[in-house]
Amino acid sequence: MGLLGNELAFAHTLTPQEHESVMALGNRKSYPADAHLLTEGDRSSHVVIIIRGWVTVSVATDRGATRLILGLRGPGELLGEMAALDPHPRSATVRALGPIEAQVISGDAFRRFLALHPRVSGLVIRQLTSRLRSADQERSALASLTVLQRLAGRLIELSGIDPSGPYAPSAAGPSSGPAAPGPASSGHPAHGHPAARAAASGPVVHLAQDELAATIGATREAVAKALRLLRAQNIVRTGNRMVEILDPALLALLGDGHEE
Repeated sequence: MGLLGNELAFAHTLTPQEHESVMALGNRKSYPADAHLLTEGDRSSHVVIIIRGWVTVSVATDRGATRLILGLRGPGELLGEMAALDPHPRSATVRALGPIEAQVISGDAFRRFLALHPRVSGLVIRQLTSRLRSADQERSALASLTVLQRLAGRLIELSGIDPSGPYAPSAAGPSSGPAAPGPASSGHPAHGHPAARAAASGPVVHLAQDELAATIGATREAVAKALRLLRAQNIVRTGNRMVEILDPALLALLGDGHEE
């Protein structure tokens, strides 16, 4: 599984001249935290290039209000290109994790630019195929891995992201605070012996249980149960909108599909 992907962001693959030309097609727009940049089912066709900040890409599930987070996108990422290239409604919702600066380009202008710049068109196609491949891997994980395994893999992934990224890990400790704007607090008190709480020993992922559940296609209740199992084995320690990883090696083993 992977929320961030392994490809370079679209804007970072452009030459300076291509970058200048693409950005000149649109206008810069600011979005507040929690704003929808794109909405699933909408008939709009514009594309968005993130300049500053991070967003989630999510889809509705069969559980009503519950959403499945498919990806986290940051500076340089191109979003909304599918709706710009075909007449179908938006396939996902893009929500700001914090304040966002983005370049908004009309679908017509973007399509005309791609027709005149085959190299850039190829970059867009490569991005689409990469994201489709990632979505296939996510579906496979949902079908073949348990909630515990998916949770372990996601925590390992989020604990290793760049400090400037979303849900960034930080050095654990009583004074540690969220490294990026995040979802509402889970309201759970910290667990573990007081001495252990004072002595930090691993990276901390700042994420509430409900949004962590959304990143693995599970319910909040299922994630809470999995976290209790991990706490019982001293693999993680949890607190107010945080999960501290105490045993990364064992957690990674679980994430690879082992539950011994």
